[in-house]
Amino acid sequence: MNVLVTGGAGYIGSHMVKLLGERGHSVVVLDDLSTGHRDSVRSGRFVQGDIGDGALTRSLLEAGKIQAVVHFAGSSLVAESVADPEKYRRNNLENTRALVAAMRAAGVDKLVFSSSAAVYGEPKHVPIEESHPTEPLNPYGESKLAIERALGQAQGLRHVSLRYFNAAGADPGGALGERHDPETHLIPIALQAASGRRAAVSIFGSDYPTRDGTCVRDYVHVSDLCEAHLLALDWLERGGEKESLNLGTGAGATVLEVIEEVRRQTGRDFAVKREVRRAGDPASLVASRARAERILGWHPQRSELATIVQDAWRWERARR
Repeated sequence: MNVLVTGGAGYIGSHMVKLLGERGHSVVVLDDLSTGHRDSVRSGRFVQGDIGDGALTRSLLEAGKIQAVVHFAGSSLVAESVADPEKYRRNNLENTRALVAAMRAAGVDKLVFSSSAAVYGEPKHVPIEESHPTEPLNPYGESKLAIERALGQAQGLRHVSLRYFNAAGADPGGALGERHDPETHLIPIALQAASGRRAAVSIFGSDYPTRDGTCVRDYVHVSDLCEAHLLALDWLERGGEKESLNLGTGAGATVLEVIEEVRRQTGRDFAVKREVRRAGDPASLVASRARAERILGWHPQRSELATIVQDAWRWERARR
């Protein structure tokens, strides 16, 4: 299949590009490099540009005889979205509308979209099914939900929206991993502390109604996420129409459990600072993955916490 990957120089996008290349697909990568890295693109043709540029996107779709789009491009920091909601409306919603318009003009009708569990907001129960109310707590989640709704209204577009829970881990071979600046994810932060690149790890809140008082999150390996995207492409190719699916494991780990797993896998200790809760942090976010299993046949293979940490530690050591 000929595939356009938007945001293919970013964390998850670059892993997807690598996997597509390994599976024999022809790939064009479009990324403005505002947060991505050119050297993370390990397959296909790279073009630096903005998906909001409809003429550029249409030309890439037509010249590459593109059959499907995997859409990762967009802004993804919750705190930033609160400080600058207009950026998130523009970069996420409006640019996606421009992408869909270019696809329509080029006759491309299949799209796999990188959505988020942030569309649910404060969970009313866990595990969270796709039928759970969608009440985002911040402009980032609102932009993802608005995109899902826009895709649902687009005529002639077949699409799958994949709602990630906590993406984590790194390429098992050590070629790719998380390179966010600033880094906001717990596992790479803890590994940076273990390697000496960070002084301490902060725990925000120790009084939640969980088994050890810290927040519970559902961590899913980036390689498993990418496999789900391949299965979604195949589902659309076989005639699938429209779906929104959770990508999570159905299990969760607390902040303290993650920290202890990092200590166990690295054999290193590091400082931990206990701080007050952050506003808007739910006590527990755990997915029901039953629908993704039923629709796509998706079964995560590398999402045990120990495996996630081992792969991410391999990447962290390669960067020192």
